[in-house]
Amino acid sequence: MVVLKRPARLLRGVGGVEKVAASTGRWGSRGREEGLESRKESDAVLEVYFPILVLLAIAIGLALFMGGGSYLVGPRRPYAVKRDQYECGLEPFDRVRMPFDVRFYLFAILFVVFDIETAFLFPWAVAFRDIGFIGFVEMVLFLLVLVAGLVYAWKKGALEWE
Repeated sequence: MVVLKRPARLLRGVGGVEKVAASTGRWGSRGREEGLESRKESDAVLEVYFPILVLLAIAIGLALFMGGGSYLVGPRRPYAVKRDQYECGLEPFDRVRMPFDVRFYLFAILFVVFDIETAFLFPWAVAFRDIGFIGFVEMVLFLLVLVAGLVYAWKKGALEWE
């Protein structure tokens, strides 16, 4: 029978205390000590994530309380003027549902793509020394794909405004 050793795992507890839980033995068969050690590992993970769960529960509860409270307490007296469109205090001079040119949407999508690119560049620049040459090559490939997309959009005339 083959005995597989489990690698040691490093768990960070609350307060910066590091706990090393190393378990050895066969896969699938747990003794009493391994079961207790596994329980300690899960308790340490729960101890780290418990404040996040509490914050999430408070945020969801507060949002539901505010939304439900405004729905229950708020007045509901709709009339024609209230439902009408509003343009800076003036009488509306055109219909609201005007069709927009597709170039607006295309330009907005290109902006979002390159905005997300910068969101990926900042963490990469911070961790540049730690990720080494492999990280550098991966970021160069990522940027080449984006530059290829930019060149394609430029050639198709997506960036030109007539």
